[in-house]
Amino acid sequence: MKKGSLLVFFIFACFYNSPAQTFTDSNLPIVIINTDGGVDIGNNDVLGDMKVIYRGPGQRNFVMDQDSLQYLNYDGRITIRIRGSSTEVLQKKQYKVTTIKADNITNNNVVLLGLPSDNDWIYNAMGYDPALIRDYLCYNLSRQIGEYASRTVYCELIINNAFKGLYDLQEKIKQGKDRVNIMKMAATDNNLPNISGGYIVKADKTTGGDPVAWTMPSYVIGQDITYINDYPKPEDVTLQQIGYIESVFQQLASTAHSGDTTLERGYPAVIDIPSFVDYMIISELSSNADSYQYSTYFHKDRNGKLRAGPIWDNDLTFGNDLFFWGLNRSHTDVWQFANGDNEGSKFWSDLFNNMNFRCSFYKRWQALTQPGAPLNYSSISNFIDQTVTWISEAVARNRAVWSTIDVQYNPDPTDDYSTDIAKVKSFIQTRISWITNYLQSSTFGCPDRTMPPMVITKINYNPLPTVTVTNGQYLEFIEMTNLGTKTVDLAGDYFLGTGIVYQFPMYSYILPGAVRIIASNSYAFKLTYGFQPNDQFTRNLSNEGEQLVLADRFGDTIDYVNYSSLPPWPDANGNGKYLQVIDPSRDNNDPSNWTATGKIIDSDPELTDYDGLAMFPNPATELVHFSMPVAIKIIQLFNIEGKMLISVNPGRNEYDLDISAFSAGIYYIRIISATDCQVKKLIIQ
Repeated sequence: MKKGSLLVFFIFACFYNSPAQTFTDSNLPIVIINTDGGVDIGNNDVLGDMKVIYRGPGQRNFVMDQDSLQYLNYDGRITIRIRGSSTEVLQKKQYKVTTIKADNITNNNVVLLGLPSDNDWIYNAMGYDPALIRDYLCYNLSRQIGEYASRTVYCELIINNAFKGLYDLQEKIKQGKDRVNIMKMAATDNNLPNISGGYIVKADKTTGGDPVAWTMPSYVIGQDITYINDYPKPEDVTLQQIGYIESVFQQLASTAHSGDTTLERGYPAVIDIPSFVDYMIISELSSNADSYQYSTYFHKDRNGKLRAGPIWDNDLTFGNDLFFWGLNRSHTDVWQFANGDNEGSKFWSDLFNNMNFRCSFYKRWQALTQPGAPLNYSSISNFIDQTVTWISEAVARNRAVWSTIDVQYNPDPTDDYSTDIAKVKSFIQTRISWITNYLQSSTFGCPDRTMPPMVITKINYNPLPTVTVTNGQYLEFIEMTNLGTKTVDLAGDYFLGTGIVYQFPMYSYILPGAVRIIASNSYAFKLTYGFQPNDQFTRNLSNEGEQLVLADRFGDTIDYVNYSSLPPWPDANGNGKYLQVIDPSRDNNDPSNWTATGKIIDSDPELTDYDGLAMFPNPATELVHFSMPVAIKIIQLFNIEGKMLISVNPGRNEYDLDISAFSAGIYYIRIISATDCQVKKLIIQ
């Protein structure tokens, strides 16, 4: 044995909290942290060094490898402090770590144990969870159903030569491409559209010292819910920005309470319903005693809808609670948003009590609990078994070091670990059955919404720059085609999730066989292709690939394509080509049904005639001429917000509409005859 290894052995043989405990190796990554001068870690950042020992999947890791560079996943400077609110009372602390550069000042974004590059990390102690699995399970289930949640890696932790036991390395919730994927905001973003995002807001305790941005009432009398701006940070957010994001929550509250589902201002226009449904499903499946009131996050992108999540702090779940404080709130037969305690803001109950929302909840629950689906009991049970097998060795060491935890926080301290796990699994099985039975009895007659035959037919995700457009991102576009035989009303339809942001405005109609093109930059698109796209989306398409989901205002999927820059998808990645579907009537999520083409788009599909309608000129400055084979009954002009500006009744086949009084911009024209109703975009110059 090397001299250094012998020293390590004697150090670990003298642990203050378990004299018999020795720790030399693990099947999990080993994290070694030493603060400068061995100073204690408190509520303020202290400097230190961190080494992460990891030989790779399936390999055993050894403490003696801390000086072997080939086995170090990270070897560098950090700041570290204790984090948490109620968890601060625990002997086993949890920690916030920031990876920094050698100058002890600059943040250092690193890939840590396979997690995407960043500098903010959490070491979760799982101090209130005797099963040591609840956070890990919930975060993984949330990701499995398609929502972002903090990625996690189990590890064993040593701080200042003291073995601290089993920890769960987690990503801190923050704005970023690989975390909460919303746009950055500046202090100058105080007017539309920039003021509309991005934001991260949480309903939470005020013990962290962050100022309360606003409060909202709960159905529990005397229990106001406090909201805190998480991004922009409280010290950076402006009063105008606080006022804007609060107004979004207030609109949610009022429309949910009134049951308003109208397209213009109802709650479907305010929130991304699937994200709220998914948040509630994970919260209710786990019967999270804190959810809705504490550690409850929301986020909103620029020009996008308010989204619920990511989930966070899921230790008081699956029957677990702060029993030593006399609390016992996580049960199999109660809705947490209506349990008489931590119910959160009123809008949670109001949403669930709205039949449209509850039907969405029910359909999603049915889909997720089918055999083979992520929330089916067998799927969850198998995942738990795999996790327990992985961490069982470290669990034994953790329980030996922190033997007082079970006595203090477990309602039955005589339980062994297998009993703790069995209780979690039994709770889940009973909970799934209760929720299923409740929903089946309370959502009878939920209608199936008919989806329009809209198909994504072109994707240009990584265009080459041109002589006139030097930023290739400005030339991104998506094309959608109406495969049906009827005109489709697209108003309120939008793209789900994070990434590109787009919602079709009022009076967005698409003719049979026609296409809609939305681009990342309308000016650059027209400069390149010679015609105006139908509209412009916010943000950019991913060059690596992403899932594009076109949905109706309630979040029901109309069409989706999960494109990729990797085979078997055709190569359209920065080579002057774009993706084009081969046969729109076939599955357009099948890579073999796509080709990479460089064909130039050379006509404006929006301006093609239909049923003999002629409308010109477009763009126009003074007069727009209309003619049809049949009499035109009504012509209406709307602005981009959907406000009607003109309504005339020609009663003849031809008509000249005077638009000289209106400023330059984009407008919509509705033309109604005895046989047809059409909506066209009009550009006034």
